[in-house]
Amino acid sequence: MSVYVGNLSYEVTEATLNAVFAEYGSVKRVQLPTDRETGRLRGFGFVEMGTDAEENAAIEALDGAEWMGRDLKVNKAKPREERGGSFGGGGGNRGNYGGRNRY
Repeated sequence: MSVYVGNLSYEVTEATLNAVFAEYGSVKRVQLPTDRETGRLRGFGFVEMGTDAEENAAIEALDGAEWMGRDLKVNKAKPREERGGSFGGGGGNRGNYGGRNRY
């Protein structure tokens, strides 16, 4: 299980986020997703800690706390939803734009 950290500054690094969470226990991993097109941070991240007790302590202390000019949103991460369909997703008949039938 991991912790979701939202409303992060775009200046945050894995090292700085690791340091903040290390105050509450052992940090196993920090992930900061980036935008595919721009490479810019997306404003949220995930922190995996050693135990549930450490995660809970970090959540309790950091949720709503101000850090780097932002009020953090910290909670248990929800499992990632599966995306159905094949590459590119669904979409049905892509040649039928605007509801016009082409028969």
